[in-house]
Amino acid sequence: MTVTIGIDLGTTNSCAAVMEDNGQVKLIPYKGGEYTIPSIFAIDDKGNELVGHEAKRQWQLNPKKTVYGAKRLIGREFSSDFVKKMNEYFAYDMVESGEHKVVIPMGAAELDLAQVSAKILNKIRDVAADYLEQPVTKAVVTVPAYFNDRQRQAVKAAGELVGVEVVRIINEPTAAAIAYGVGKGLKQTVAIYDLGGGTFDISVIEIRDQVFEVKSTGGDIFLGGIDFDNALIEHVITDFKQKHDVDLAEDPIAMQRIKDLAERTKIDLSSRTEAPFNIPFVTMTPDGQPLDIDLMVTRADLEELTQELVERTMEITRQVVKDSGLSPDQIDEVLLVGGQTRWPAVQEAVTRVFGKQPSKHVHPDEAVAIGAATFAYSLDSDAVDQRIQLLDVIPMAIGIEEAKGDLHKIFERNAPVPNQKKQLFTTGTDDQTELIMRIYQGEAPVAKDNTLLGEFTFSDIRAGKAGEVQVDVLFDLNQEGILTMSAEDKDTGAKMTTSVNVISSEA
Repeated sequence: MTVTIGIDLGTTNSCAAVMEDNGQVKLIPYKGGEYTIPSIFAIDDKGNELVGHEAKRQWQLNPKKTVYGAKRLIGREFSSDFVKKMNEYFAYDMVESGEHKVVIPMGAAELDLAQVSAKILNKIRDVAADYLEQPVTKAVVTVPAYFNDRQRQAVKAAGELVGVEVVRIINEPTAAAIAYGVGKGLKQTVAIYDLGGGTFDISVIEIRDQVFEVKSTGGDIFLGGIDFDNALIEHVITDFKQKHDVDLAEDPIAMQRIKDLAERTKIDLSSRTEAPFNIPFVTMTPDGQPLDIDLMVTRADLEELTQELVERTMEITRQVVKDSGLSPDQIDEVLLVGGQTRWPAVQEAVTRVFGKQPSKHVHPDEAVAIGAATFAYSLDSDAVDQRIQLLDVIPMAIGIEEAKGDLHKIFERNAPVPNQKKQLFTTGTDDQTELIMRIYQGEAPVAKDNTLLGEFTFSDIRAGKAGEVQVDVLFDLNQEGILTMSAEDKDTGAKMTTSVNVISSEA
């Protein structure tokens, strides 16, 4: 039987897991005993493609052709404010494709973010196939709960590019809850606080034995460990400029050295109260004298620099708990997932909000992959008692643009999935033969301030006077939170031809 693996496709690191014959979930090891693979892709000076540890090893010397953090950009339009912001921090170049996507020049080639993610997925698949000694063609892949339809479609497309069937996409907090709760006969409500390398999610999930029902979810896909690194990086660059009147932000090699040390220093400060930040010969003066970075950074310094980031997660956490209809003291357990939850200030803030210490029952780096593999096994299992039932929700409203530009919500935030809704529309002009709808996802009242999912065109409408022809449009959200649409003539039942532009949803 073909094995379906679970993949945690992370912003900074990825890993995979599989349920073995003995009923135990096993993280799939990489050579050297590592369980995680850096989510990094590069092309070296000889034109060789490098993924994971090999790509990371040459990062400092080849920053322009080393792509990292791709998950933060996937499914985004080049013109978005977020892409502009990330362009300031990433050493590699980003340009706009003809479809307004982000593409990355890599020598003779240009790669979009789905292709970069596909390279990383392919590496994970090859490592898993070597370990399992059989081909791997199917996977359950996790995404942030706050990923929109467009980003979920991009992850599916990445799998298709390398021949991996993404049989299900599940949300990272939900996967962590499965890792925590499956097979224990629990009746609990848990909050999963997931602060990873690039994204933040918080979900409140009710566990009833093998049923995992998401009551509410929220997050910020612009907030993660990278932002904690960037806060320290900005502090170091500002300090250096004040001392030497040199802007290191204009030097890609120097910036890469600073980024590497910033991440290591942040990790050190999770367990120490101070750490040196020293980079010898980081640059040269105009007359050829070497300059060093020589700082001592304290945990208190970094807490002050990142206090706003921690508080942003707490604001979202309080709102998501409120949306669940519960109070913090009604939450039985709080699970911390993602490497950035090792930061003491995060743990202290979570404890303050919930009035209890977070649980130690899940591994922050491994829980998501373990949950994905557990769910993958349940999909393949013939045994009814092995089946896991997921009742999930969408993180943001989905709606259509009205004539005046406002968003008319079809599905509200935290609407359950799968879900279907029908809306009746009438023609606005005589002999109208097409109906065009622009679909957005987000919470802003003005449609264009949200993420455009697609422009759906329904053709072959029966000719008639304005208002005479009625069109039933079915909005169908599948269990992964991905939207499809169809339409028919209400009076005749005739189906209409559907096409999609600015595509992220397939009809």
